[in-house]
Amino acid sequence: MRMRSHRALAGTALTALLAAATGCADVQGLRSEGDLGTVHAPQSLWKNIRPAPPDPGQKHGTAAVVPGLPKVANLSMRGVDALAVVRADITSATAQDGGTGRLVDPHAVQRLALCTQAVDGGPDCPVRPGVLHDLTGNGREELITALDIDGRLSELRVYTVQDDGSIARVLSRRAVLEGVEVAAEHLAVREPTSNPKYVAVSDYVWDSKAGTMNLSQLTLDECPALPDTSQAGDGPRCAR
Repeated sequence: MRMRSHRALAGTALTALLAAATGCADVQGLRSEGDLGTVHAPQSLWKNIRPAPPDPGQKHGTAAVVPGLPKVANLSMRGVDALAVVRADITSATAQDGGTGRLVDPHAVQRLALCTQAVDGGPDCPVRPGVLHDLTGNGREELITALDIDGRLSELRVYTVQDDGSIARVLSRRAVLEGVEVAAEHLAVREPTSNPKYVAVSDYVWDSKAGTMNLSQLTLDECPALPDTSQAGDGPRCAR
């Protein structure tokens, strides 16, 4: 094997160094990529300001037994009055947060007043029909519902029956519900973003140790195009 000379090695190293410093090499020689800018470390804003810790019972992402409800003897949500569960939960949460909106929208109680004693709450009731789906994987169906606040913002709620028969809230989420989907033990919440071409998708899964539905993944999804933009208006379907 022939050894390369020190001069040849030095020439190769110099060429590589020049290529790295000035840009990429092409068939016509070296060319500059221009100023690639300077990398700056993130700048922290308001370093000395921290939020106060939540009061007991005001932590999102924790299971909370809904007070004032009878225990479920057969440990099944089937036959449970969904509207009564939402009403008890919203009333309790409003009393706990003192109308600050940390647990529930301050207008939620006023909206619930539109519901009548009818089984479905009447035509003006803003509580969505409950959906039963097993999100915990234990064979028991959870109750999924939402209270619409103002035609855009909603209070999403998920309830489960615990082993002692009590009903507990395992997910609460205030959001603009572009869509809510269930698949196996996953619950996905789709929300609009500032870019009308994309929707944010929050995927919640059951956390058996915490006893709640916890966020497992947050992604962006493209909005599907409308099939006929001439009739439905231009732009993606989920632009709101």
